Amino acid sequence: MSYIARKTEGTAGAPLFLTFHGTGGNETQFHGLAESLIPQAHVTSPRGDISEFGAARYFKRKAEGLYDIDDLAMRTTAMAAFIRAEKARAAASRVIGLGYSNGANILAAVAFLHPDLVDDLILMHPLIPWQPAPQPGLRGRRILITAGERDPICPAPMTQTLADYLSAQGALVTTAWHPGGHEIAQPEISAIQTFLAG
Repeated sequence: MSYIARKTEGTAGAPLFLTFHGTGGNETQFHGLAESLIPQAHVTSPRGDISEFGAARYFKRKAEGLYDIDDLAMRTTAMAAFIRAEKARAAASRVIGLGYSNGANILAAVAFLHPDLVDDLILMHPLIPWQPAPQPGLRGRRILITAGERDPICPAPMTQTLADYLSAQGALVTTAWHPGGHEIAQPEISAIQTFLAG
C-alpha cells in the first residue's frame, strides 16, 4: 500500500517529523507547521487513502466514533510499514509524529502495536473508543495530548482515559487542554513548541 505524501529533505542526522491530517485534510495540513517547528528536520506527510464522501481519512468508520476495526488493523499495519521505510530513508535516529483527530488516531494505533517506530508523539484531539492491550514498549516514550474540554467529537473523559492508559504503560504523558471544542487553539501550538523544546 502506497501513500501520496509531501516530503521535505532535512539535514543529515536530523529527526524525521511525520504529520497526519484530520478527516478532510491532506498532506499539506501540518507539513508547514512541522517545517517551522524543527527547521532542519526531514518532514514526511502522508495523505490518508480512504475517501469518506470525498474526505480523506486513514481508515474506515461505520459512524462517528464507530470504527471499522478490521480496516483499522489493516491500515495500521500498512502505516507502520510506511513509517519504517521513511525512517530508514531519512536515516533518522529520532522520529516525531504529529496527528490531529483521525491522524492522531492512526498514529496512536501504530504506537499501540509498534511502539519502537515513533519516539515522541503529539496526539491532537485523539479518539480511541476501544481499550488497547497492555504495551510495555511504550515505557519512556514522550507523548503530548492536546484537547478541547468541550470537544463534541472527542469527549474529554475518553481523552483522559487514553492519557491514563498511556501513563499506566510507563509513557511520559503531558496533556494540554483548552476550553473550546474540536478546533485547534493557539495554546495547543504553544504546548507543542514547549514539548519539542523539552
